[in-house]
Amino acid sequence: MTDYPKFAVIGGGSWATAIAKMLCVNLPQIAWYMRNEDAISHLKIHHHNPNYLSSVEFHVNKLKLTSDINEAVAYADYIIFAIPSAFLSGELEKMTVDLKDKVIFSAIKGIVPETSLIVGEHFHDTYDLDYDNIGVITGPCHAEEVALERLSYLTIACGDQHKAQIVANCLSGNYIKAKTSDDIIGTEYAAMLKNIYAIAAGIAHGLGYGDNFQSVLMSNGIREMKKFIKKVHKMKRNINDSAYLGDLLVTGYSVFSRNRMFGNMIGKGYTVKSAMMEMSMVAEGYYAAKSAWELNQTHGAKTPIIDAVHAILYEGKEAKKVFKKLTEKLD
Repeated sequence: MTDYPKFAVIGGGSWATAIAKMLCVNLPQIAWYMRNEDAISHLKIHHHNPNYLSSVEFHVNKLKLTSDINEAVAYADYIIFAIPSAFLSGELEKMTVDLKDKVIFSAIKGIVPETSLIVGEHFHDTYDLDYDNIGVITGPCHAEEVALERLSYLTIACGDQHKAQIVANCLSGNYIKAKTSDDIIGTEYAAMLKNIYAIAAGIAHGLGYGDNFQSVLMSNGIREMKKFIKKVHKMKRNINDSAYLGDLLVTGYSVFSRNRMFGNMIGKGYTVKSAMMEMSMVAEGYYAAKSAWELNQTHGAKTPIIDAVHAILYEGKEAKKVFKKLTEKLD
């Protein structure tokens, strides 16, 4: 690319690593902030992230690596946040650089616990940023398949379609196809909700339900997602598009899905605490289940799957009994 803005990636996990890999194909340099200084030192010497997607090799001369979030933010015009939503506020508290002249894109699939807002709304309300300067990066796309360079698809949503296209161009490549959307709120809610449904799919698998039930669960899940999103942000959208249905399916069925893995443990009898301790990555759907359930107490959408997951994770209800009741509510 000959005409490009400067990009920074915020986060050191698998999705941040995958995004850095995609950007490095098209850009001469990116800033990359991660808290772990040992990981930065390892990357500089061995050219790969020691903790996530370690098969991905980087040309270090393309990376402006830093453990100072202000250095990364100051460098960039476009900033992509790819850290668990539960940690976002803590990282933002470290910032002293003004975001007013920055374009913020969220690759976070969750709700900010402190405000119960999706990330785009959080930046809009807390930092008074215009939606034309806020965007979302959604799938269906697993970081692990980006590492393997398997054909993957992204949806880039922003209030300003020109900015969405810039990000789409910077992320596109031989194995990445990116399209744009104007549904910034809906796509981000979909990215959050699909993690809850993936936990439900995992619980069902752990309890011994088969493929026949899983297909009914996912079918009901996309309809439930449509009702929920329509309540919080009504606009014309096709819920069968890849950003909604596609992302739900890959998260609900894939062996790479950490939310499905987390749910599977719960279904097999793990406590929430023990399942979280055994996983090396954060299952965003755990936090999303609480926030979505609480938000829906105001909006009143019919959400039996979200209700079931919330009852198991936060009310201490027995998964087997909850799912037996859930089966009577699905069609």
